[in-house]
Amino acid sequence: MDLLAGIGYACAGLLAVLAAVLLGMAYRLGLLYQLWHKVDPRSPRHGGELVAEVLKAHGVRFLFALAGGHISPVLVASEKVGIRVVDTRHEATAVFAADAVSRLSGRIGVAAVTAGPGVTNAVTAIKNAQMAESPLLLIGGAAASLQKGRGALQDIDQLSLFKTLCKACVSVRAVRDIVPTLRKAIATAQSGTPGPVFVELPIDVLYPFHVVEKEIGGTKNARGLQGKVVQWYLQNYIRNLFAGAWEPRDVSPLPVQVPLATEDEVQRCAELVSRATKPLVLVGSQAMLPPTPAEELRAALEALGIPCYLGGAARGLLPPGSPLLLRQNRRDALRDADLVLLAGAVCDFRLSYGRLFSRRAVIVAVNRDRAQLLRNSDVFWKPRLAVRGDAASFVVRLARSLRGYACPGDWLEGLREADRKKEQANREKAAIPTPQHLNPLDLLHHLDALLPPESLLVADGGDFVGTAAYIVRPRRPLAWLDPGAFGTLGVGGGFALGAKLCRPDAEVWVLYGDGSLGYSLMEFDTFVRHKTPVIALVGNDACWSQISREQVALLGSNVACGLEYLDYHAVAEALGGKGFVVGRQDRERLDAVLRAAQDACRQGHPVLINALIGKTNFRDGSISV
Repeated sequence: MDLLAGIGYACAGLLAVLAAVLLGMAYRLGLLYQLWHKVDPRSPRHGGELVAEVLKAHGVRFLFALAGGHISPVLVASEKVGIRVVDTRHEATAVFAADAVSRLSGRIGVAAVTAGPGVTNAVTAIKNAQMAESPLLLIGGAAASLQKGRGALQDIDQLSLFKTLCKACVSVRAVRDIVPTLRKAIATAQSGTPGPVFVELPIDVLYPFHVVEKEIGGTKNARGLQGKVVQWYLQNYIRNLFAGAWEPRDVSPLPVQVPLATEDEVQRCAELVSRATKPLVLVGSQAMLPPTPAEELRAALEALGIPCYLGGAARGLLPPGSPLLLRQNRRDALRDADLVLLAGAVCDFRLSYGRLFSRRAVIVAVNRDRAQLLRNSDVFWKPRLAVRGDAASFVVRLARSLRGYACPGDWLEGLREADRKKEQANREKAAIPTPQHLNPLDLLHHLDALLPPESLLVADGGDFVGTAAYIVRPRRPLAWLDPGAFGTLGVGGGFALGAKLCRPDAEVWVLYGDGSLGYSLMEFDTFVRHKTPVIALVGNDACWSQISREQVALLGSNVACGLEYLDYHAVAEALGGKGFVVGRQDRERLDAVLRAAQDACRQGHPVLINALIGKTNFRDGSISV
């Protein structure tokens, strides 16, 4: 009896194991799911419609793309639900445009690119978005999941490309997973420290059932056991792809998580500020992130009354005439300050890794990202208070806790006087003729004088743009777009496209170097086709000057830095835009040319001003490494 009982238990155990294995296989093959969820082989619907529904529910107004068969269902469905599909001449431009929309609108920016080369062309722009902390959704087409690794057209391991660049990288395996995957990805992009996410949509989850069945369903008349097994597997694979695909699902946005400072941290900072005699605030791009409106942050800074330097996307947060706004002599001010509040500003190369602070200064750092919050703090500086939280809401709460506080007037006036002297010195440099062509400082002063209140500036270049940062003044919050810490050239076309679509009434100017212009000059075709008139001002000095200046001085050669004074305005005209060229002989009519460009833009024409500029010593010492 014991033997029989043992055999019985063993058989029962084997049966249980076998049942578990069979259940596991049934689960993996989707057989269990198919028992409760229908498949409709006759439905003409496709996965692109689900993508469009989710985007529409998240307030997406623009989808930037470059056409490709892998993503056609997404583009067609998006257009049908009222999302404007804007096709560009390079995938990087599509991503840059989505980045600009994200920064300016506070909503997720979205770009869609086709499989393989389309995805790889987007890598640099995605890295730029990551370092600029821009919430962005990149949708990438892909070969059918069943055909991956089998030599399908443009099939590569795309997820591996983005693992270090994105907050999340996901490949959708069934049509029913499109909605929850996109909702989670968008919330991930916008939560915490924002950044890009990548969602791969294989072609077999995007096209209708009958198309997928025709392409990968195999023969209807399989022969032999192996053939019939393969045929069953393929048919089951396709049915599992579409099982439950059209069941109602929630497409609304998921909650976005934003880290906030504690009341104790705000109060500790208030106590430190109240004891300071030479306080200073540095506002970085991160402070412009939602949910705090820019106007509320501006009001808080004005209530605090502490002198401010604004960097990156924060330029324009305070109006040009604000008594608190400083633009010059930042190094000297940081050396003298006894308290510095880093509101989203980072101690990387832009602040000399933290070496600019006085050793006696109290440093308060506020940042959503822990790594950025403490960047180089173990080497050159130490924060008295490090707050992992949203910088804008922190400043707003700080201002409320310091009602009645007054910044020492002699400190503020001393900084303003130094600022005025430096501004005057720059104007005097602008009046000195260069050996040939126009003085770039003079050109930029003329531009600054003519910018309307609703203008928006895009920065894409090295030396010319670096000069402009000291001369040209953004007129309002979120009116300056630059690449950010990655220093990417080529953002101009995409940023301008996204900016003009977000703010159709704004006068959008792209400040280009002649080197950086080469990356996106072809997008003048995009501006014309999509009726997005912008003005490009090209500082044409026939050189990669930011590199050449130090390369020649240090290494004695100008190799690879020389360009030519080319007719870039003629290229813009050939693509359907308007072109102007100005040189030294046009010095007295600079204002007239700039106004003519503004008039042409108001009439609906994208414009390029090819400004021939000479060399100055304004940026000597600004080595680009």
